Amino acid sequence: MYDYRYEPHRLIFMIDNKSFFASCEALQLGLNPMKAVLAVVSHQPHTNYGSGLIMAASPLAKKKYGLTNVMRVRDLPTKKEAPDLILVEPHMNLYIKRSMQVLAIFQKYAADEDIHVYSIDESMIDMTKSWRLFGNDPYLVARKIQVEIKSKIGLYTTCGIGENPLLAKLAMDISAKHRCSMIDYWHYIDVPDTIWQIKDLEDVWGIGKRIAVRLRRLHINNMYELAHTDPAILKKEFGVIGEQLFAISWGVDRSIISEKYFSIMKNYGNSQILNRDYTDQREIEIVLREIGEQVGARIRAHRLQAGCISLFVGFSRYEQDGRRKGFNVQQKICPTNDNDLLVQEVLALFRKNWHGETVRALGVNCSRLEPDTCQQLTFFVPASEQIKKRTINITIDRIRKKYGFTSLVKASSLAKGATAIRRSSLVGGHNGGNAYE
Repeated sequence: MYDYRYEPHRLIFMIDNKSFFASCEALQLGLNPMKAVLAVVSHQPHTNYGSGLIMAASPLAKKKYGLTNVMRVRDLPTKKEAPDLILVEPHMNLYIKRSMQVLAIFQKYAADEDIHVYSIDESMIDMTKSWRLFGNDPYLVARKIQVEIKSKIGLYTTCGIGENPLLAKLAMDISAKHRCSMIDYWHYIDVPDTIWQIKDLEDVWGIGKRIAVRLRRLHINNMYELAHTDPAILKKEFGVIGEQLFAISWGVDRSIISEKYFSIMKNYGNSQILNRDYTDQREIEIVLREIGEQVGARIRAHRLQAGCISLFVGFSRYEQDGRRKGFNVQQKICPTNDNDLLVQEVLALFRKNWHGETVRALGVNCSRLEPDTCQQLTFFVPASEQIKKRTINITIDRIRKKYGFTSLVKASSLAKGATAIRRSSLVGGHNGGNAYE
């Protein structure tokens, strides 16, 4: 049990742009985001249209036709069944632009160090020092921010208010979105009437499906039971995560937004959920090569070398606890940022650990990064050739940065038998990120 007298009492706003991607698209079409029946469909080139994903759906589309994010296009109702349903392609530049416009409004209400952009459509704002400048009540200040975003950009927002980031996030996720005002305020004193009333563990920020399964094995089925479990049992099962879970159940979060955390160990990587199942080794290795080259471009862009490389391969099948079957392996390497050497290590790890299983997810990660202050040469290849290859890599990076990663691909990616991943949009697509971040 916690004594709330000694916990931080701040004023945190957690603000979410409602159905952000779908709302941005609706506004572009001159429609009201809350009245439009619209879905944003992501479709990979050279694949069956039905395998595309629903990235986002407007609130009315969800309510009227039961649409959910990441459902397949083939599962959508037919045109006859849903004549008013509008399908549009995603436009990430538009979403980034709108997100920056929303951030500019937040910066009018709080200092930059008190704003934490949690995702492209969610932000936390510590209003402890500034809220009194804009009103006499936190609810009215939150409403003022909502109105300004709606009048200037057209987006509807949900706001959770809490005495710490956890309470603000839970207020937004659990209750604010169901209120007409789309605002709710959770205090420490409300924990028995708020957090302890949550029946589904997965509804709570910080508790995923895998952790929920493990909690249920301990006969912990809801937040009330979690809050009244011996913390020693949780620590024995989860380690330090167990202590965090117990704190969550009591609404305790001691993090301060302005005290930013900077990771000492940095790494760069890229992972992809493939658009279909892959069993052909050559096709899988083509995708791995392209992912490896993209990660190589990222560490070269930051003038770094990697001393360790990791490979994740996810299979189509899932474990009973919801985890995707597969393997995650890593290997220490001589520090390098050379494409061929990185890809060589990735393929070696893959060939050693893959035994013909059906693959649906791939990921490559580089860690143990150090400044690229020197180039290690090998006696077995002339120095001139190694320096030339390094120059070629940098030149290719510049071309790809200007014209896109797929502007240059290896001939093997275009060979017969690799048509499913030709000029692979899997690498550098909406899930892949920017190679030059």
